[in-house]
Amino acid sequence: MTNDASCIMVVGAHAADAEIMGGATVLKHVAAAWRAVLVHMTPGEKGHGSLSPDEYARIKVEEAHHAARILGADCVMLPYRDGELPVDVEVQWAIADTIREYRPTLLLTHWQGSLHRDHRNTSLNVMESLFLARLPAFQRRHPAHGPSKVLYAENWEDEDGFKPDLYLDVTDVFDRYVEAIHAYSLFRGEVVTFAYEQWYRGACEMRGAEGGFKRAVALMEPRSYWQRRSVADLLL
Repeated sequence: MTNDASCIMVVGAHAADAEIMGGATVLKHVAAAWRAVLVHMTPGEKGHGSLSPDEYARIKVEEAHHAARILGADCVMLPYRDGELPVDVEVQWAIADTIREYRPTLLLTHWQGSLHRDHRNTSLNVMESLFLARLPAFQRRHPAHGPSKVLYAENWEDEDGFKPDLYLDVTDVFDRYVEAIHAYSLFRGEVVTFAYEQWYRGACEMRGAEGGFKRAVALMEPRSYWQRRSVADLLL
């Protein structure tokens, strides 16, 4: 990557996760002339009731590229299998190398409090990958790079312990966001009965009310060493 524009990257467990939890945020940043990239750890190919995983994977990959075009983003599909994503250094290097290549300024991913193992494992792998991505002593194809900010995006399967720190107004991009998620048959009600669009419409209105907007998305900051402070006097 030679483009020095700021970049937003969203890393999702399955094709569709990045778009549904980060698509509106991507649109806000693309409108401000940022680059964007959606990284899918797996196609999410085992979720169809009648198609084989291979058949559904082909569909999901096509849908992922279609959604990315609507969002104005690049699309990266990593070579892992739905339901089988491990937490290991190979996966972490795959993410780290993608971070080094695309050089995101802002990175969004899953919160770890999830009912889905692929979501939890994606979150763990992403956070571990940051060390590998940032350290110049590791010689790879692309130079070391780390995002300036990492945030957890809200996903209906990741709500255990999710506590918003930021509310982003997405009122002006919401219709385009809905168009992008409709690139997936999953969100058009053709694969499962869960009402994805209804949940995310409701969540955006609820988070909007909390943040003082018509519609908003909620984002959570990782708790880390860098947020600790030393206090030599009284707390207040």
